[in-house]
Amino acid sequence: MSNNIFMKFLYKFTPLVLLCVFSLSVLSCEKVLVTADPKNTPTENVKFFWKTMNEKYPFFEFKKINWDSVGNVWIPRVRDTMNDVVVFRIIDSMLYTLRDGHSNLYGAFNFSRNWEWYLNYPDNFNANLLERNYLKNDYRFTGALTNRFLDSNRVGYIRYSSFSSTISDFAIDVVINRFQNTKGIIIDVRSNGGGSIANIDKLVSRFIDKKLLAWKEAEKKGKGRNDLTPYKEYIIEPEGDKKYLKPVIILTNRRCYSATSLFVAAMLNLPNVKVVGDWTGGGGGVPASTQLPNGWTVRYSSSITLMPDGFNIEHGTPPTIRQDISKSDEAAGIDSILERALSELK
Repeated sequence: MSNNIFMKFLYKFTPLVLLCVFSLSVLSCEKVLVTADPKNTPTENVKFFWKTMNEKYPFFEFKKINWDSVGNVWIPRVRDTMNDVVVFRIIDSMLYTLRDGHSNLYGAFNFSRNWEWYLNYPDNFNANLLERNYLKNDYRFTGALTNRFLDSNRVGYIRYSSFSSTISDFAIDVVINRFQNTKGIIIDVRSNGGGSIANIDKLVSRFIDKKLLAWKEAEKKGKGRNDLTPYKEYIIEPEGDKKYLKPVIILTNRRCYSATSLFVAAMLNLPNVKVVGDWTGGGGGVPASTQLPNGWTVRYSSSITLMPDGFNIEHGTPPTIRQDISKSDEAAGIDSILERALSELK
């Protein structure tokens, strides 16, 4: 091609080439803008929080919470001139309306959590009283399980203070074997704030001789308020050579939360099990988390758990026998809940 012809070609087609290049650039920029992260401003952080909970939190209907109203109250109050302390308080106030111990806000300088699931209820547990007047010096630490004989060796007592403490096969086998000749076992999980589901399986598996439908669970999926996965059955298998199938009484209070509520819900399906004390604190949703544009972490319940009969355990599981520790009994060194359990086994 001669130089003249080449120059005519460039002159004719360069505008079209430039237009294509410009168009591609604009389209590329638009895509980046559409998928870009929200800006790190007070307004965008609060809106991002509201939108995340709106799409991912599963209990608005169950708890009768108008989340639209919460947003309408708080979002217009936000100003981009606000400092982090004020923004934290606003998100904390919105979060508090969920009445959910699994829903938290973690900032660099503060931690937000709703404690109402136990603050307005009697404590119903006195560790000092229990150790001095019941456990005394005659108890064993078998792994995570504190245990001893009560009622002239006719009742076995197990204290499990946290489902975050691993239960080994050896430990649970030793304890179950130790109590084989008792007429009943008391499992004290009062003030156990939860932990690992694996430890629920380990403990429950020694009290069943066939598969147990423990609970059903569904995850929040999709942006609609009621978009859930189909409910899946949670099955616990029997394990170990030694089983305990005699009467079992579980001691509970409102500080029993999360995995502890799940444990109680599972055990309540057994005909030989009773629960003495107060309702558990609940916490049936599995926690998930996300990060706000400013780096703060928001944790929230992401699933719903039902007992096999359809009972939602988010607000707790009920006791078979409601019992508080009376002030007069506590002053006299008496654990009213433990005594009621002992009387039920006589």
